[in-house]
Amino acid sequence: MMTENEFEYVAPAIVFPGQTAHEAAYRTAHDLLSRRFPVEALEILEPALADDPDNIGLRSMRAWAYMLRAQLAKAETELRWLVERDPSDAWSQHSLGRVLERQDRLEEALGPLRLAAVMSDDYDHHAAVYRVRNRLAEREG
Repeated sequence: MMTENEFEYVAPAIVFPGQTAHEAAYRTAHDLLSRRFPVEALEILEPALADDPDNIGLRSMRAWAYMLRAQLAKAETELRWLVERDPSDAWSQHSLGRVLERQDRLEEALGPLRLAAVMSDDYDHHAAVYRVRNRLAEREG
């Protein structure tokens, strides 16, 4: 609670010449998320997404924020939307797989994880496929 002599200082959005408000929201959210401040990133993203609900970059940042907050159902909704718009996006495919894995929906997770691994040839993506396959094999006993 602030007293009447106190002021709440809020830094203005960083907008570089030629940069739109949505680009500034994306950059600011990315910076906050990379430093693991998902609540603050969501505060930046929500107004920008209210203006432009189909902005793929902003929706990606919101999915990342939900993942960091372990709001897995919300993250899944965002990621399914992103994958539907661009099935070739390896980040969205991998993230969807990870969100499904974190919900212990391993059979569903394997498809997006495999796609991401094939598309990116990234070590972490291949490791996720290996991990999920091993967990499924352990279940089958």
